[in-house]
Amino acid sequence: MLRISNSRLIDRLIHFSIVADLKGTLISYLLADGVDLRFRRKRNKWRRVIHDYKMQWIIRFSGFVSAIMVMIVLAPSLQSFHPAEAIRSNTHIDGHIAGHIPATVTHRSSFRRAASFRDAAGCKQVSGSSDVCDPSLVHVAITLDFEYLRGSIAAVHSILQHSSCPESVFFHFLVSDTSLETLVGSTFPKLKFKVYYFEPEIVRKLISTSVRQALEQPLNYARNYLADILEPCVLRVIYLDSDLVVVDDVSKLWSTSLGEKTIGAPEYCHANFTKYFTVGFWSNRRHSGTFSDRNPCYFNTGVMVIDLTKWRQFGYTKRIERWMDIQKTDRIYELGSLPPFLLVFAGDVAPIDHAWNQHGLGGDNVKGSCRDLHPGPVSLLHWSGSGKPWLRLDSKQPCPLDSLWAPYDLYGHSA
Repeated sequence: MLRISNSRLIDRLIHFSIVADLKGTLISYLLADGVDLRFRRKRNKWRRVIHDYKMQWIIRFSGFVSAIMVMIVLAPSLQSFHPAEAIRSNTHIDGHIAGHIPATVTHRSSFRRAASFRDAAGCKQVSGSSDVCDPSLVHVAITLDFEYLRGSIAAVHSILQHSSCPESVFFHFLVSDTSLETLVGSTFPKLKFKVYYFEPEIVRKLISTSVRQALEQPLNYARNYLADILEPCVLRVIYLDSDLVVVDDVSKLWSTSLGEKTIGAPEYCHANFTKYFTVGFWSNRRHSGTFSDRNPCYFNTGVMVIDLTKWRQFGYTKRIERWMDIQKTDRIYELGSLPPFLLVFAGDVAPIDHAWNQHGLGGDNVKGSCRDLHPGPVSLLHWSGSGKPWLRLDSKQPCPLDSLWAPYDLYGHSA
C-alpha cells in the first residue's frame, strides 16, 4: 500500500493548486483582446475548462483540510462523551445558569461576546425571572448543532439587533449536544433562553434518504415535536432555520394573525408544486387524494409561526409521522423534512408576507450557486439550499448577498 505523510500530501495539493493557477494565468494572457483570432474563437470554451479544472482542485484541497479540522475539533468529545441524560433542559436568564453543567463541557468553537441589547421606550415590562410562561414574551425556536452553530448564533444576533424590545424575546434552543448551552450563555450573557435536548432516536427510524445528506439529520425534524417539547404554557412559537438573518423587528412576525389556521408562512403558489413529490405519489390516488379538497401551495418550513394549542389539539405530530412512515415503503418524495409538512398543511396555511422569507439564497440542493433577491421588501434573508454564507466567505468565494449576513457573524476571537 502506498503511504504518503500528511505534510507531503499537503505539499502535493498546494503544488497542483499553484500549477492550476499558473495555467489559468497563462491561458488568460493568451485569451486577451490582442491575441490571435484562433484563440479568441475558443475563449468561452477555455474559460469553462479552466474554471472546472481549478474548482476540482479547490474542492479536493478544501475537503482534505476540512477533514483534518473536523478530527481536531471533535477529538475532545470523542475522548469524553457527555451522556444525553445528564441535562434535558436548563433555563438561562440574565446570565444566570440553572441546572447541572457537566465538567466535560469545552468550547469547541470561539465566538465573540455580543453587545447587550436593551428595550426601547414603550416596551412592556418583562419579568427578569426564569418564568417561560410570561404571556408578554415572544417565543422563538431554533436548532443548535456544531455544523450550523455559526449560522444559529448569527440568526440570534440579528434578531436582537433589530428588535425594539429584545428583552421580551425568549429563545428555545433544540440541541443534539447539551454542551452548546455554555457557549450560548457566554456569547449572549443577557439572553433569555432555554435549551432542550432532542433525542435523535425519536425520529431516526422514520427518516429516509434525501437528495442531500444534511437533510437527513435528526435535528432537522425537531420542529415536528415543538408542541411536545416546549412547555404547555407556550401557546405560540416562531420557528426559524439556522441559515438566516432577521433584518426587521421580530415582533411584527410574532403578531401575525393566523385566523383559524395552525401555522402561518409565506406561500409561493407560482412554484411547481408537483415536483416536491414523486411520480409514484401522484399516480397513487390514495396518496394524492390528500390534496383533493385543498388548493396546495409550496411554503418553506424554515420560517413558520405555529399555534401550539391547535397543533396539540389536532395531533399534527402524529399526522406528519404517518406520512414519514409511508415514505419508508412507498418513496413518495425526495426531499427531507419539508414534504411531510406540505402533505399535512399545504393549502391550509395562513399567508405571511413574502418579505419574511427571502429564501433560496443558498442556491439549490446540489450546486449552491449564487441567487438574487426576490422583488419586494426584505424582513428576513434565508440561505436555504446547499450554499451557506459562512462557508463561502471563509473560502474567499462569497456570493454578493453573503455580505449581508457577515455583519451578524460573531465567530472568531475577540480583538
